[in-house]
Parts: sequence; C-alpha cells; structure tokens
Amino acid sequence: MSTVSRSGKPAHAKGPGGRRLWCTVCGSAENLMIDTVRGLNPPRAGLVDVEYSCLECGSFFSHAATVAQTGMVLNRPGGGIGVLQFGGVYFHCGKPMPTIDYRQCSVDEPGSAGPGDGPLGVYLSTTLLRCRCGFQLEIPDRT
Repeated sequence: MSTVSRSGKPAHAKGPGGRRLWCTVCGSAENLMIDTVRGLNPPRAGLVDVEYSCLECGSFFSHAATVAQTGMVLNRPGGGIGVLQFGGVYFHCGKPMPTIDYRQCSVDEPGSAGPGDGPLGVYLSTTLLRCRCGFQLEIPDRT
C-alpha cells in the first residue's frame, strides 16, 4: 500500500518542506510557468524561493518550495516557454542570455536615447540581453 497521496490537492506544509507549486485558483499544477528561482535567505537545505504564474488564469504565486518539485515543473515538456531568472542569470530557450549592450534611456520620454535629449529628466541604465532565437530582454542595471 502506498503512502503517497494522489488526490491532486495542494500540499500546504509551511515547515521544512516548503509548499507545493500549485494554482489555488484553477486547482491544478498543469499550467504553471516558473518565472524566478532564488536561494532562500537564510539558506535552507533542499529549498528555494520560487515565483511562478498560471498560464490558464494569470494568477501569480511566490513561496518556498523543494528543489525537486521546482525541477519537475521546469522539466515538463513545453515548460521552456518564457524567461526564467535563476539567481542573476536570465534564461530563454533553455540557455543563458548573453549581454549584448548597455544603454541609458529616459523614463519620461519614449524613444529618448539618453542625457542631452531634452530638459531635465529621469534616466535609467539598462542591460540588453539577447537569446540565440532573437528574443531580447532589457533589464535595469543592478549598480
């Protein structure tokens, strides 16, 4: 006789095992996409901090989960869509996205190239990343 529950219901453990990756709105784990995986602070063996969303209903979740369950969701067929941030590295198509450019853009004026384009404004330094498939992502610099 098995002691593993196959009921399909979420595990609500908040103890050392973290919580199961689960959409509480849809009542399923079938349509989850992991957005971010970070180490816990303070670290806990076998657990990571996971941010994920449900592609079916658009709900967003963030909590500690086991590395094993996070890996199961990441390794599902078709689970490689979107961008995954793991630590400080962004992945698309299953590969790290290399930096191709650094920019400074205006927060106030769309299409501004940087300082000197107009009167006083707010400027944001960004890093441009590009996947081998051509997908690009511009993120704020962390400096």
